[in-house]
Amino acid sequence: MSVSSIFNLIALLVTLAAAFGYVNHRWLRLPHTIGLLIIALNVSLVILAVDALFPQLGLETSVRRTLIDIDFEDSLMKGVLSFLLFAGALHVDLDSLLSRRWVIGTLATVGIVTSTLIVAALMFFGFRICGFEIPLAYCLVFGALISPTDPVAVMGILKEVKVPETLEAKIAGESLFNDGVGVVLFTVLVSVAVGGSEHGEVNLWGAAELLAVEAIGGIILGLVTGFSAYRAMRTVDQHSLEVLITVSLVMATYALATRLHISGPLAVVVAGLFIGNHGKRFAMSPTTRAHIETFWSMLDEFLNSLLFLAIGFEVIAVTITGQIVGAGLIAILVVLLARFVSVAVPITLLGFRQEFTKGAIPVLTWGGLRGGISVALALSLPPSPVKPFLLATTYFVVIFSIVVQGLTVERVVRATVRGS
Repeated sequence: MSVSSIFNLIALLVTLAAAFGYVNHRWLRLPHTIGLLIIALNVSLVILAVDALFPQLGLETSVRRTLIDIDFEDSLMKGVLSFLLFAGALHVDLDSLLSRRWVIGTLATVGIVTSTLIVAALMFFGFRICGFEIPLAYCLVFGALISPTDPVAVMGILKEVKVPETLEAKIAGESLFNDGVGVVLFTVLVSVAVGGSEHGEVNLWGAAELLAVEAIGGIILGLVTGFSAYRAMRTVDQHSLEVLITVSLVMATYALATRLHISGPLAVVVAGLFIGNHGKRFAMSPTTRAHIETFWSMLDEFLNSLLFLAIGFEVIAVTITGQIVGAGLIAILVVLLARFVSVAVPITLLGFRQEFTKGAIPVLTWGGLRGGISVALALSLPPSPVKPFLLATTYFVVIFSIVVQGLTVERVVRATVRGS
């Protein structure tokens, strides 16, 4: 694609995001990102309807071509995601995170594995009920891509919904780390499903080893690059340069992680936590701190808007039949059940050692939103006969999660934490 075409595409997306955002702010008054998603989803359905009535216009084909040019999976996983994860981690209080390290760590590791196994086992039969013969290996892949809560969706909702501080720290912390763990687990299971990877044939022991190497390697890389940026920022007091250092930190960390075959999401999260806490305290003047917070807040809002807009339009790229709708509805129930078990069991066991906020289990269950990362992972699957079914099912779960759960999570908080 030429430079002018890329510019025109970005200009179109930004203009649509601004227009839809204006409509939402003036009339719908929904949370910004959810409003954009709903408007884009409705525009997509109108396009499909018009194309069905007047196929000679070729609207669906034109939009599909544009979506291919955007390359949602590549743009999110190798571009937007790194900036959004860093922006989210930058505003997380590390002390609050560390004080809840056991529950966050358990949910982000044991919880993800538990959810993956439950989803895989139940959807193995769920897909067959709907007439799809999906191998167990690919059911495990589906479990891995749909189990992590999406930090972008979660952090976006937390800006709009008042949640008790103790629960907010758990939800935000889990979403930041289980995303990285989930992406690594997904990568490993895809390698198992297709029979190997760049590391060669992958067996059960090799999968566990690869999972550990990618996760631990990502954490170490984040600490190294975060500390390097911190040392550089301590030697200067020039806010524009220090903002540039944080941008280069994100891009260099993710690029290095990709090159070294370790977890880029975990590396960026760790670097963001380092700069957002230690860096703000000891390497930034008040002026620099204000500029960095403003810059990353604005970038976060901008990229979030484009991401949720793109999710709304992706419905045009999904094949929908009666069987797929059935599989999607079953998957929604299965994913919610798996989320409940993966939250309830660790919190119940940890509850013998520490006290949890009233309503923690229902709020963490319902507030565990799925988002663009799940869609991007489904799009990144290698070509196979099962890919269209997994993508469509993923899309059903994501839309339900963002729209239904996102719009009702505050009611769940009021009913279980504040009022019941």
